[in-house]
Amino acid sequence: MVQGSETDPGVRIADLQKRRNEIDVEIERIQQGDLSLLNDTALKDRFQQFVALARELLSDFREVEHNFRNLDRQVRERVTLWQGAKGTLLDEILGERDAIADSDQGRSFRAFWDFLMSQSRQEEFSGLVQQVLLLPAIAKAKPDKRLNRIHYDWLDAGEHTQRTIALLSQQLRRFMDDKAYLENRRIMNILHNIEIHAVAVRETPPRGEFMSVAEPRTAIELPMERPLYSPPPKPRIASQLAAVGDADIDIEALFSQVVIDKAKLAGYIRHALQDRSQITLRSLLESHPLEHGLAELVTYLQLAADSSNAVFDEERIEPVEWQDEHGTWKSAEMPRVIFVR
Repeated sequence: MVQGSETDPGVRIADLQKRRNEIDVEIERIQQGDLSLLNDTALKDRFQQFVALARELLSDFREVEHNFRNLDRQVRERVTLWQGAKGTLLDEILGERDAIADSDQGRSFRAFWDFLMSQSRQEEFSGLVQQVLLLPAIAKAKPDKRLNRIHYDWLDAGEHTQRTIALLSQQLRRFMDDKAYLENRRIMNILHNIEIHAVAVRETPPRGEFMSVAEPRTAIELPMERPLYSPPPKPRIASQLAAVGDADIDIEALFSQVVIDKAKLAGYIRHALQDRSQITLRSLLESHPLEHGLAELVTYLQLAADSSNAVFDEERIEPVEWQDEHGTWKSAEMPRVIFVR
């Protein structure tokens, strides 16, 4: 209890280190052949604690079931006498249900119900109980044979509690359906009364203003008020022959444009993933260096962004280096890119 309520991290860490040292010492002692066992008195004492805890759990389950049964009875009485809004009643009932679930017995019930719903943990518990009952010190005491199936008693008690909760939910559902039915019936009665009065005054309608609506008039748009279709103007393109000039123009810029082959780069990625499950962009560039510098690197990033088989690791920053056409080395830092198969 003291260790579980300690708020100082330093004290908690020191206690854990102390326990770890004690475990290491015990492991070393067992390796040397010094194996300490519980004596018969300690076994009997712990077995009695287990028996008492098992019976207390059954009592907690029955108390939770009893509380929910009382709540179900109170819900039925409130639903019968309730005249207010639905939300207020539901708020009160669900608040009491949460209070029961958050009580000590309710928390024990939820914890052990989760345990009972696990098949593997049930099998492990059954094996441990059988081992304990076969111990000579416990077998001499002739324990109750029902302890071997105590978890089935817990399961049966838990099912009773769950059925009680289901009855409570069913009662709330019936209350909501009845309220919805009565509300719809009231609306239909109002509409029917309006129809009866409308038929009664059909021949002799009342004089003057007898009805008002939120909108005093309707928006009327006549067909002739709509604009007619106007075809868009067609552009007129005058074809003229370009005159050949005598000025000297540097046309190297037209041939210096670089087009990155995305299919070729995607082929590099697929070929690298044939014999491995994943590869980083940096490792890929070691086998296939950049030939067109930054433009090719951006194309790799675009392929990774468009693919669902690529991951950007924002926490890892990797440098990428390449050599331009003038022989100058350049580098860029970017998040780690991983291509997976």
